[in-house]
Order: sequence, then C-alpha cells, then structure tokens
Amino acid sequence: MEPERSERGRRVLLGVTGGIAAYKAPELVRRLRERGFAVRCALTPAATTFVSPLALEVVSGRAVHREEYLTPTGSGAELHVEAAAWADLLLIAPATAHTLASLALGLADNFLLTTALAFRGPVLVAPALHTAMWEHPALRARVAELRARGVALVGPATGPLASGESGPGRMAEIAEIVDAVERAFAPRDLDGRTVLVTAGPTFEPIDPVRFLGNRSSGKMGFAIAAEAARRGARALLVSGPVALATPPGVERIAVETALEMEAAVRERAVACDIVVMAAAVADFRPREPASSKLSKSAGVPRLELVVNPDILHRLAEWAPGALRVGFAAETGDPDSAARQKLEAKDAHVLVANDVSRSGIGFGSDDNEVTVHRRDAPPLALSRRPKSALARDLVDLFVAELRALRREDLAVPR
Repeated sequence: MEPERSERGRRVLLGVTGGIAAYKAPELVRRLRERGFAVRCALTPAATTFVSPLALEVVSGRAVHREEYLTPTGSGAELHVEAAAWADLLLIAPATAHTLASLALGLADNFLLTTALAFRGPVLVAPALHTAMWEHPALRARVAELRARGVALVGPATGPLASGESGPGRMAEIAEIVDAVERAFAPRDLDGRTVLVTAGPTFEPIDPVRFLGNRSSGKMGFAIAAEAARRGARALLVSGPVALATPPGVERIAVETALEMEAAVRERAVACDIVVMAAAVADFRPREPASSKLSKSAGVPRLELVVNPDILHRLAEWAPGALRVGFAAETGDPDSAARQKLEAKDAHVLVANDVSRSGIGFGSDDNEVTVHRRDAPPLALSRRPKSALARDLVDLFVAELRALRREDLAVPR
C-alpha cells in the first residue's frame, strides 16, 4: 500500500456508484495518479456489482472504503469522517440518478453519501444514466440544487448508452473528467490573460508527397496550453501537424509550415501576455518544392535549402510587452546552447532539454529540462510527466511575468 505521504492539495476521494460505467473506474484512477494525484476509492454496495474492490485497491495503492464505518482496530475512529478530512476533492464517477438525488437531499444511506455530508471541499460529479432519467423533471430539479450549492458537473455526454440507445446520459470521457479535476485544483492566476503556445513540428514540402520535418509530438506544448487554460487564460495553441486532441478550453490554430506558423504568431502575439515557443520549427525549407511527385527514375534530386524565419527572435518586435519563452531541443550540451539563445534571441526564459536521451523529449510522455533566465541561476527540473512539468513551468512563467510587469497576479483560490 502507498504510504499516507502525498502532498496536501492533491488528494482525491473517488466515489464509485452502481452504474455500468463503474467498470471505467480503475482506468480513471490510473490516469489521476499519472497526473500526480493521490486517490482513495469509496464504493457503494451496488458499485461492487460492476467493479472489483480489489482492482481499485491495486491501481490506487490504497485500501478501498465500502460499508465499514469504524476502524478495525477498535479505536472508535469514524472512517467516513476521516476520509472526508483526508480528501481535498470529492469526485463521484459515475454518479447515478439515485446518488445525484440523494446528494441534493442530504440523504446518507451508504458510506459514500455519509462521507459526502461530512466533506467540506469542492465536489465534482460525472453523471451516468439513461436519457429519460437524466431528463426527468424531478432529477433536473435536484441537479439544479446541486449546482446552486457549488457542485460541479462534468457531462453527461451524448452518445451510445448501455441500453443500446443513443442520447445524453453517457459518462464523460476519462480525459475530460481528469481535466475537470485538474481545473478544480488549478489556481486562477491567469484570469484575464492571453497565453500563446506553439507546439509540434513543421513540415516543409519537398513535393506534394514528401517533406522535411522532425520527430516532435507536440505533447509538451499541448500540456502547457492546457495548463494555461485551466488557470483562466485565453489559451491560443498554434500547432504543427500532430496526432493530439485539442485540450479543453484551448483555441487551436493549425499550421503546417514554418512560414504559416510565423504568420499565425505574428498576427496574434501583440495581444498576448505570455508567448511560449515550444514548437520544433524546421531550420530549413526547400527553396522551390516540386509541383509533382519526384520519381527516383529521374535520379537523385538536388535539394536547394533556404533558412526559415527565426520566430522566437522576431517576438521582441511583435510582442515587446509579453513574457517571451523559448525552448531549445538539443543534443550534447543543451544548456550551453540555451544560454547563447537566451541572449541572442532576446527571450526572457529559455527551457533546454536533451532530445538525444532515451525516454524524454520528442515523442515521450516524460521530460527533463533546465530553465535559464536572464537574472537567475539555471533551474533543473527532474524527469516527470509532461503534464506535471507543465504545471511547474507555468508556475515559473506566472512568477516571471509578475516580475517583468512589477505586478501581483496572485488570485486567492
């Protein structure tokens, strides 16, 4: 079992109720833990029909709460009170019609509902039920009461239901639920701000079929844009060609070439408070792409390359009042290259990483970076998931913007 040592402020009590979507609970727990949350689970009696308590115990690393109300040691400690005190957020997914109505009415006929009455933090529920039940006036009134008391809902989504029908009532996708949890914990320190992030590679056409490109997946830039949106920013994401879904709350501008990315950034940068150049922009492009597919029967083609524009360097001209952040994806000695680029490109922050190392950088889910700033020593951020690294980087960007503008952006949560 995982020891009770998780950082305060990242603890989630997951309530699982008796709907068919309960089978997704182990994957939800896994995804939450990947994002750095400590998770405990509480199952209603009906939920055990759909998901094994043992499975949730294994994936969470913690004992699962069911219908035991006192500690087995006989100390008299009330487990539902202890669980409520431990958690920073109560998440109920799936939430059935019975549970939604019971929450609204303050009923407490099982461990989860009893714990909910004792809990004093934010509550997030993901309804999962048949369309007719979701649309029933009695339940709609109960849901309105919950919302009026500050309970947040994620979903339900519209789609195929267990009944074989299709309509509203399907539990929200796990990624959407996890993002809602992240938003519930995120500080609102970027409210009213605009953050532009570039991500992914650029593809420079050789002919209508082939191109010059690189291995950038865009994951780091997408994670930063998602984090900025959670914190209240208007998040603009100028993305090269990647196979990633647009994060919730993010405005995506799709581009393919370096020239297209330059135009998209130039048009929008002036209105931005922070610009993060996390894209791996191709340094060169063919001078004149072929109008038809090159054939090897014609021999080895000769490519004449020209230098692509340096978008980061131009930012000082386009967005003089913005915090300007660059990324240096290098091999060998990335920190030396980053220090040179920090000054040469007139950036405020340069984030360096070694893409030659296995398991970090291009295409990976993890990253390890060193942050270089103008008037501060380098800051090494050890290997961690890119979503967790994005939180730390945005923390730093907010602090740097505050220092740059000599203002306090902190907003009490």
